[in-house]
Amino acid sequence: MNGIPFALDESITANDSFQLQLRRSVPLTFVTPQGELTIQTSALTVGQALSEAGFSLGMNDVINPPADTAVNSAMTVTYFPVRDLVVTTGEKTITIRSAAGTVGAALAEAGIPLSGLDTSYPLENEALPEDGQIRVTRVSESISITMESIPFEEETVDSADVAFGEEKILQPGVNGIAMVRTRIRYEDGNEVSRETEDKTILREPQKQVVASGSKIVLAPAGGAIPYEYWYATEMYASWYSPCNSGTGSCSYGTASGAPAGFGIVAVDYSIYSYLAGMKVYVPGYGAATIGDTGGGPIIETAFGVPRTKWIDLGYNDNAIGGLSGWVTVYFLAPAPAEVPYFLK
Repeated sequence: MNGIPFALDESITANDSFQLQLRRSVPLTFVTPQGELTIQTSALTVGQALSEAGFSLGMNDVINPPADTAVNSAMTVTYFPVRDLVVTTGEKTITIRSAAGTVGAALAEAGIPLSGLDTSYPLENEALPEDGQIRVTRVSESISITMESIPFEEETVDSADVAFGEEKILQPGVNGIAMVRTRIRYEDGNEVSRETEDKTILREPQKQVVASGSKIVLAPAGGAIPYEYWYATEMYASWYSPCNSGTGSCSYGTASGAPAGFGIVAVDYSIYSYLAGMKVYVPGYGAATIGDTGGGPIIETAFGVPRTKWIDLGYNDNAIGGLSGWVTVYFLAPAPAEVPYFLK
């Protein structure tokens, strides 16, 4: 009435003439960060309609269409109030004010836009967060090209041209070369991951071929070794005698049938059949015949050596020498027709 809004049920008290204008309400839909809200309003402008709906308008609020737009029919209004936001980048924190519709737009307005692989939380296409906290992570990547060595394999072949117990390189091994392409990812300047993208073989490795000698060559007698021998190896020695064999009683028999005592030595029962009857010489002990068995898994636990590397030196009860520890065992001539596999 007379340009002043009156409710339909409000009394008219004017005594003079007055002008009445009837404005019918229209639906307005507000799109806000919290969602959509539809009201019926007879407000003259968008700004008045927002105020009627309970929104407190600020100077830099984003209103589309603008607040002074006349309301004549149903319409949709986008309203984003300006807000305080805390942006954290690395170890730096700044406060900005924005009414942007998305995180990305707010960051761009503040001069800290996302670029390249940069990320934000919330995501750049999401609405401004309720708690006002935005985390920006600066992301970069680099490509590393390195050369990598490819170890060569080794193949061993038997050779009758090389002395038994010796080896000869027939073909030297050559390591291969590979070019490796690695993608490295950094977040806020710190490496967080690296991924091998490609490996190109520039040179294939060349295997090494080694000849393992099978030719029996007798070493002549002389010096500290008074016998011809065809093989020498290090073995771990222990000793026993008929009444000191760990059985709790005296035992004069052996696997070969020869009486136990000096000149008879034992090896592990798993290899006895290959060595039975062979002659050996042990410095500090003397010459002997492999003629008895013993050992078993206890050799590995008690002495910490492979069972094939153990020898038990026989003594007479009245003349125990007690030689023990690592010794050199010389296998005396004649050599067997076939060398046992565990000596190769």
